[in-house]
Amino acid sequence: MGHNPGPVQIVTVCREDHSFALDTEALGKVLLAPEVRDKHVVVLSVAGAFRKGKSFLLDFMLRYMYRTDDENWLGEDDEPLTGFSWRGGSEPETTGIQLWSEVFLVPKSDGTEVAVVLMDTQGAFDNQSTVKDCATIFALSTMTSSMQIYNLSQNIQEDDLQQLQLFTEYGRLAMDEIFLKPFQSLMFLIRDWSFPYEYTYGLKGGSEFLDKRLQVKEAQHEELQTVREHIHSCFTDISCFLLPHPGLKVATSPTFEGQLQDVAPEFRKELKTLIPALLHPDKLAEKEINGNKVTCMGLLEFFKAYIKIYQGEDLPHPKSMLQATAEANNLAAVAAAKDQYYKNMEKVCGGDLPYVAPESLEQKHDFFFREALHTFSSTKKMGGQEFCDRYQAQLEVELGEMWQSFSKHNASKNLFSAFRTPAVLFVLVCLLYVLSGILIFIGLTTVAVACDCVLGLAMVAMLTWAFVRYSGRYRGVGGAIDQAAVTWEHCERLNCSGSLPRIRERLKTDCRPTVSEVKPVNHLSGAGKLNVNYSLRFFLPAKVINMLFP
Repeated sequence: MGHNPGPVQIVTVCREDHSFALDTEALGKVLLAPEVRDKHVVVLSVAGAFRKGKSFLLDFMLRYMYRTDDENWLGEDDEPLTGFSWRGGSEPETTGIQLWSEVFLVPKSDGTEVAVVLMDTQGAFDNQSTVKDCATIFALSTMTSSMQIYNLSQNIQEDDLQQLQLFTEYGRLAMDEIFLKPFQSLMFLIRDWSFPYEYTYGLKGGSEFLDKRLQVKEAQHEELQTVREHIHSCFTDISCFLLPHPGLKVATSPTFEGQLQDVAPEFRKELKTLIPALLHPDKLAEKEINGNKVTCMGLLEFFKAYIKIYQGEDLPHPKSMLQATAEANNLAAVAAAKDQYYKNMEKVCGGDLPYVAPESLEQKHDFFFREALHTFSSTKKMGGQEFCDRYQAQLEVELGEMWQSFSKHNASKNLFSAFRTPAVLFVLVCLLYVLSGILIFIGLTTVAVACDCVLGLAMVAMLTWAFVRYSGRYRGVGGAIDQAAVTWEHCERLNCSGSLPRIRERLKTDCRPTVSEVKPVNHLSGAGKLNVNYSLRFFLPAKVINMLFP
């Protein structure tokens, strides 16, 4: 691989916008070396809270990998610990995901040879990482590793399990078409275990402790059962190792550089058990996805695919427990207020209740609307006033939509509204029929024919409207006819209130003469008789005027 192996940063978290970047070139140099690219890969990752000794542990793994054949692989008492960058203190050292630049080729007892990759991750929940940062890093490392070591301090707390549930679910969301358990092996590594008299150090005591901690009981709260069932459903194998405290000098000395002479003897003893249990050739499990073993070259492609998913916007953003609780709290208040408004409006105009006058219904709406807002504002909610105001605005919009729905439902109960279109068309047909007869009577035959054509169109429109309502087809045509009927009705109301009375008075004034007042027109017939004819061309009796313009 190179003369000076060391940690290689492959995933970086941008602190400004909390985005993720994959260094494909650096990852390719590690995984695409000719001697390892086609080998099945074993990926061992360590993840957990920051400043809990993950890199410190990985460096002992490196010693084991470089000194597999040496019984004293832990090294000399005064030998400094090198490898992944680590140091004592309270500030995080690792950012993102790092791989050791050298991939170890390990022959197994069955004659196969596997490539072992060691992975170090950013500490979770430091003062610069968001929940999404932590979830993404943990999910990526879990998705790409065959063994994920969940590094915890002193005990497995309930919030540790909840965080694990969140992180693994975030990883499972990104893995499409996973029909088996999505992840392989998980080891809870409990550092600084203080109760060896209850559960002994090592795998045996850890297994007994884990069985009790992850046990699902009927008496447990549903939330606790769900967390445990979720963890069991995500991993094919779950184990636990209890590790003692490394010693006060390791924890408190600023000059500690990893010398074994400063490490507690019992810690060294358990370390000599833990590391081979993880990295002995016969303990190594190749990385599998959907039951298929992955090569180093394939692992590179999976890294590329997964990082694209987390760089996009398809996945929901994980939230802090406070934010998630506040959202659920406010959404519940919104739902309660909407339900109250709905039930109140149902009592007024819902279901089979009769039609309500629009003015009265709107008054009821205004009252129930204010009542619903009062219910929301009086409910105890989390998140602060500004956070709650966003949900109140959302409630107002949704109540407005519900009001529109109730208003339309009420309008549909109005029989006149339901039959407005045929009624308008029928009145129009009658008027055109009468007008056509009058026009023929006074000699305006051409205009009467045009009037008859319009009458025919009105009858066709009425039949078409009936067909649309009966069959449910061509609803666009039916809508156009309804709109035309509404327009005609509005015009008719406008005319009746304004221009038609003036026209009626003008006609009564201009057409007041009777037949006796009309001058006769005399002419000789072919037989020599004198015919007297009265011109009725512009004669309109008052009764007809009153009939046309009542």
